[in-house]
Amino acid sequence: MEKILMAKGSKQVVEVCAQVKPGEIVSIIAEPKTIEIAESIAAAVTVVGAEPTILLITPRHTDGAEPPVNVAEAMKSSDVFISAVYTSITHTFAVKNAVNNGARGIMLTQFENKMLIKSGVHADFHAAAPVCKSVAQYLENANEIHLTTTHGTDLRMSAKGRKSNAMTGIVESGEFAPVPTIEANVSPLEGSASGKIVVNASIPYIGIGIVKENVIVTVENGLITSIEGGHEAKVLRENLASKNDPNVYNIAEIGVGLNPECQFNGLMLEDEGVFGSVHIGIGSSITLGGTVKAACHYDLIMTEVTLVVDGVTIIKDGEVLVNKVGV
Repeated sequence: MEKILMAKGSKQVVEVCAQVKPGEIVSIIAEPKTIEIAESIAAAVTVVGAEPTILLITPRHTDGAEPPVNVAEAMKSSDVFISAVYTSITHTFAVKNAVNNGARGIMLTQFENKMLIKSGVHADFHAAAPVCKSVAQYLENANEIHLTTTHGTDLRMSAKGRKSNAMTGIVESGEFAPVPTIEANVSPLEGSASGKIVVNASIPYIGIGIVKENVIVTVENGLITSIEGGHEAKVLRENLASKNDPNVYNIAEIGVGLNPECQFNGLMLEDEGVFGSVHIGIGSSITLGGTVKAACHYDLIMTEVTLVVDGVTIIKDGEVLVNKVGV
């Protein structure tokens, strides 16, 4: 019965998000753990009249590691690639090169079968797109972005000269999007972020998920300098240290979750899409408009946020005000 129920979500991913058309070549990247998701997606691709190929890979040793060369080439030469893997390949040169070649990409990272049945996948992506694009307009080329929360976050950064990304969950040629998150994001200028991040919602990686105790992160000149708190802070601190890569401490992204159907469940693309939440991405930024390639890319997710961009309040205590401020 589960496989039957997954069909509706797969149809949404293929027909709405990826906009697959008859005759197109679609590469579906999967791990053994996600093969049932890949098969469900492939069935939906076949119904459209396109040509699916499932590429089964060994799980990468860490999030952000490149897929095999032949898989990267398949992604680049496809009309559409859909990555249904548990260990992320999103922030890789393989994705960057594929979209630069005109492919459309959908990332279903950390997906479980149940997410095709009930999750933010079933949102009205077209209806949500205008707000996402409006928030992205504010973030683009912003001289100062100021993020605060009722939990103690106080972080400033600049995106001067940087293009933003309106990840509506619907992709055109040369674009990729994580699904089901709907988000507007920008990669801040390297070295520009300073202040404090208090993670009160989720760190959907390395076995953490929804946090039980706030994780307090100090940032100076664009880099994390300390991580404090309880057990979850220790897990994050030790994981980053184990990478032996100073770039993992880079402040890579500020993203605003804008999917009304997403709920916190400890899984990445559902958590970071929760409407009115904000996440700070750390590590790699090359697929978002930045210049840093690191050994990983993790998101630190907060709620009850206030976001002020060049003096305009976009979110106030978790309420998205974008339709009230003129864009």
